[in-house]
Amino acid sequence: MTRQNCVHFQFLPMGMRTLYTATLLVLGTGYLFAMIYIFESHAGRDGDPMLSVNDLIIAYSGSKSDTKLESALKGPMKNMLPPEEQHEIIAWVRRGAKKEDFDQTAGKIIAARCETCHGGTNPHIPNLKGYSNVAQAAQLDTGMDIFTLVRVSHIHLFGITFIFFIVGSIFCHAYIKPLWLKCVILTLPFLSILADIGSWYLTKLFPPFAWVVMISGGLMGMAFALMWFVSIWQMWFYKMPPELVQNDGVVS
Repeated sequence: MTRQNCVHFQFLPMGMRTLYTATLLVLGTGYLFAMIYIFESHAGRDGDPMLSVNDLIIAYSGSKSDTKLESALKGPMKNMLPPEEQHEIIAWVRRGAKKEDFDQTAGKIIAARCETCHGGTNPHIPNLKGYSNVAQAAQLDTGMDIFTLVRVSHIHLFGITFIFFIVGSIFCHAYIKPLWLKCVILTLPFLSILADIGSWYLTKLFPPFAWVVMISGGLMGMAFALMWFVSIWQMWFYKMPPELVQNDGVVS
């Protein structure tokens, strides 16, 4: 009786297959938007518009040449204000971030463009209201602080675990041989998220660990895509082999 809980998709009721399909469509769309967000948040920090290991090093370990403000303008905030205004703020920082010309240069732009979000009302994002707060952001970039990493880590650990538990539970109905390959695909994203998040902290100590962040993220995306496409294909378009039909659709 227990084995009947893991029958192939095409032996499931139409309502359950429809539910699984709708779930995968929404999760797939969400995963795509998450990838876009990650790209927009990290790409370009090193001056190259494409996402690279150097971008991840700057995000987690910091930049050896740029301030926090410059790194933000080159990375996640690069599309939030015109290039000429970005250059004016960076030029003010490079001149020494002096208070004397703040109000007529960088301060005027930040007040108009940034204070709506960075006005001090949200404790989770930098406060850029007034010279003293902007001057703190104009210090050398040391990457994400430990508190931010811990906050982001627990959100990712809980959220991604639930996502892959749902997708994996659906994928369990797929017919995959040999069995060890199916188990590897199911386990891979959970191992990848542990390696990914652990490497955030290690990258602060030893920057080459950024390679582990990039590789583990790629493996996670590959596992998601594989489970998603195999599940959709076998649910609606797959021609079952004779041995599966003879076994009443029971999959291991």
